[in-house]
Amino acid sequence: MNPESHSIAFGPFSLDLASDCLRRDGGPISLRPQAFRALKALVSHSGRHLDHEQMIRQAWDGVLVSKHTVTVTIGEVKRILGEYGAWISCHPRLGYCLEVPESEDLLRTGWHFLNRRTREDLEKALACFERAAEETGAETRALEGIAHAYLLLGVYAIRAPRDSYPHFLAAHRKVVERHGYTPALRVDRALGLHSFEFRFEEAEAQLLLAQEAQPRFAEVYVRLAMLYVSWNRMDQALDMLAQARAADVLGPPLAMAEILVHFCRREFELAAECGRKVLELHPYLQTVLTFHANALEFCGLFELALDQYRKASALAPDLPWHRAMEGACLARMGRMREAAEMLALLRRKQRTEYVDGYHLSLLLEAMGRREEAFVELMRAEKDDCPTLSMLAVDPKMDNLRLDPRFSELQKRLFQKHHLLSEPASAA
Repeated sequence: MNPESHSIAFGPFSLDLASDCLRRDGGPISLRPQAFRALKALVSHSGRHLDHEQMIRQAWDGVLVSKHTVTVTIGEVKRILGEYGAWISCHPRLGYCLEVPESEDLLRTGWHFLNRRTREDLEKALACFERAAEETGAETRALEGIAHAYLLLGVYAIRAPRDSYPHFLAAHRKVVERHGYTPALRVDRALGLHSFEFRFEEAEAQLLLAQEAQPRFAEVYVRLAMLYVSWNRMDQALDMLAQARAADVLGPPLAMAEILVHFCRREFELAAECGRKVLELHPYLQTVLTFHANALEFCGLFELALDQYRKASALAPDLPWHRAMEGACLARMGRMREAAEMLALLRRKQRTEYVDGYHLSLLLEAMGRREEAFVELMRAEKDDCPTLSMLAVDPKMDNLRLDPRFSELQKRLFQKHHLLSEPASAA
């Protein structure tokens, strides 16, 4: 443990040393002060045995207590840890020991990769979670990681949605069957309902249940904001942004949502200003860079937009939709040769990896190749591309929106997904 650290993490738990509080998945767990000190001693010497005398020095500050007292206290700790109490063992001659399985390192590494949001890192995250599941017999947290990884692989257009989304649903269902719904699991299910199935009412219901269970969970309000944007309920989206800021003003999800909400409200200058402020706090979030670039482009600041697109592509060169946006910007600047080179690069990528049709259609439209653009939009429809959930409100689609085939596409999506209320098209 870093001596300057104020917490010690182990598995799904953390010991908050500043408040002498045990937390599991961020939520506090009631624990007697003496039991907390005993657990702290075990965690601080993880993998090593502490005999009776060492436990007294570490957890009772040298005050002599009986072996029975130590045994009872350790038993209390094991009960508090629930299914993870088995990590604490007792050897008659060596004493007590807390051993965290190797799978815990895999889980922690998986979540680290997951937060980086590139193709390579998300694939690495999935591999970590799948190895952890093999080692633990598909333990709940490993399945939750698998589900979340597959969800993001689809949302970020890294794998074809028809491939990734069924895997998400299968893993997510197993977690819920074993553990029940948590707010985080509801948020993931809502994202799937919103982005892949276009079942907006059901997505809203899941998010409202998550909000009721954990009112200070900022991501709930961010997801509601994004849902209401897709639904063209823009004032409600703004209300949700305000509540997300009250819960966590510095969170990266809020950063992305603020830009996108204002962008879809056609408040391009405000979206660009939001992007500038956000990037002062989060300069290396590639999706924020791309959303900021969208806003700059619609403000007519093409050179600045191109710079942001290229920074995003440099941070995540393996995400094709960043490249498609960069190519579309080049085309609008009249730099057709460079745009054509970008299109050729993406076509080559299509031979070995998934390139989503939604963003490719925007590049083709910017190059004046509308027929091919609609071919790609039809492919996006066939693939259940999650970005289609934004089709009714995305300003980037405004040129294509003028074509009769666009409204036909919207109507088919409405009928296919049986939306109870059809999202209104943006003006």
